[in-house]
Parts: sequence; structure tokens; C-alpha cells
Amino acid sequence: MRLAATRIFTDDVDALVAFYEAATGLSATRLHPLFAELRTSSGTLAIASTATVPLLGDHVAEARANRSIALDFLVDDVDATYARLRSTEIALVAEPADMPWGNRSLLVRDPDGSLINFFAPAREDSRAGFADPR
Repeated sequence: MRLAATRIFTDDVDALVAFYEAATGLSATRLHPLFAELRTSSGTLAIASTATVPLLGDHVAEARANRSIALDFLVDDVDATYARLRSTEIALVAEPADMPWGNRSLLVRDPDGSLINFFAPAREDSRAGFADPR
């Protein structure tokens, strides 16, 4: 089994797509006005309108209700990412810091409140198991 994608339901697909394009430097593929994907070598971040939720079942998902997960993006340089994002309106949660488990991390929130972690292994022994972010 392989995790193929993570999907975020939102009331404003355009705003969330614009955020993730600016934050990651990736271009989204718009498969439909209610759905977009940002594809990476290790998985896909899907963004879907809450208008699609009834297709899945009554009240199975709700926009802006998440406070239990973080999306982790492996980057080459956390401090360079921070320098690039500082000039945007992205909501900063925590400036770059070294974590006890060996990563350097920068935390921000997307427009719907989801926690985003831009990280890079700070120590060589922390690099095991991570694919090249490019």
C-alpha cells in the first residue's frame, strides 16, 4: 500500500490553490473548477471544494475544522524558504528552529488554518528515509 494523496476540503479552492502555489513554488493542475492537485515526486496534495462533499456522504468533511494534522514539506533550505515567505501574507506560526529529532522546521498556517511544516534534516543522520525534495 502507498499513500497517494492528501485532500483538503475548502470553501475557497482558488484562495487555497494560490496559497499552496506561492508557499511551495509548485503549479497546481486544475482538473475541474472544484478540484486541483499539486503533484510532487512523493505524493499529491489535492484541494477540493466543500461543494464536492455531498458526493461522499452527508457531512463527512468540513472546511476549516482541522487542528490535528500537519502537512510536512521537505525543502532544501528552511531558512531560504523562510526568507522567501516573509515577504508574503502567509501566517507564520514559528520561525525556523532546530528540533530535537534532527530537523530544522518552519511552521505556517494556510488560509483555512491547516498547519504546514517546511523542514529539512539538520543532521546527516536525519536524512535517512527522505527522498530528494526536487
